[in-house]
Amino acid sequence: MKECKLHYTDSIHYELEQTSRLMKKLTNQLFEKVGITLTMDEYAALDTVSINAGICQRDLAKLILRDRANTGRILDSLEQKGFITRFIDTKNNRLVRKMGITEIGLKELDMINKKVKQYLEGVTKKVTPADVEKVQETLRSFRIELEKTVEFNI
Repeated sequence: MKECKLHYTDSIHYELEQTSRLMKKLTNQLFEKVGITLTMDEYAALDTVSINAGICQRDLAKLILRDRANTGRILDSLEQKGFITRFIDTKNNRLVRKMGITEIGLKELDMINKKVKQYLEGVTKKVTPADVEKVQETLRSFRIELEKTVEFNI
């Protein structure tokens, strides 16, 4: 009887990593093709701020999986472009800098979403909407379990 060896390239981890890398490449190519000047990190931060008004940098860093220093650079860039505004507020009786999206930022985000949506829908056009939803649910569950294991220094 032949011994069966499971290689990393036969694992779900490999498939997720390769899919993630391909999606990142596709998105970068797409942004360049349609003239989007934001980076993927800036786009992710802007989108996250848009649905989390008044979020602080630390919480944003956790949501976009970037360290606070990198998140700060992303926010500096978005603020310079006029897409977000930062303000001082309190959280747990401490002064913290929070942020919100500006009207210009909302318009930019809407424009990007419209441009990107039509292209990204092409990636999933051969998969039923039900299967896409099932994959999303499965990936979300997988990510939630990973978050319990992975140590974050944010």
